[in-house]
Amino acid sequence: MAPSKSQKQTAGQDSATTASGAIQGLWKSYNDDTPTKLKTIDAFLVFIMLSGIIQFVYCVAITNFPFNAFLAGFASTVGQFVLTASLRSQVNPLNAGVFKNISRERAFADFAMGSIVLHFFVYNFLG
Repeated sequence: MAPSKSQKQTAGQDSATTASGAIQGLWKSYNDDTPTKLKTIDAFLVFIMLSGIIQFVYCVAITNFPFNAFLAGFASTVGQFVLTASLRSQVNPLNAGVFKNISRERAFADFAMGSIVLHFFVYNFLG
């Protein structure tokens, strides 16, 4: 026998409530357990991701006329995202055992030098 319409609605509401509770629990745990420095890095990662999405949508929806400019900008956002994610992994206190030979200062210096080299190549690609 097939479930009635009210049973389907109740099941849908239960799953929505469960998903909402899970998201709220995840957000609360993130706010309580994540250090402020990592939250700052996460905010920068979100900004870089949104910047890349906006560039891609603009290229698809409006124009990709100077295609080199799109490629350079998009490669810049992807490269910077990878470098920043690497920095986040290295400075996360939970990963101290994995990166025991790398200090926070060294991780940031690697991030800064990698960013300089990345943007040097991006700038040269623009022409």
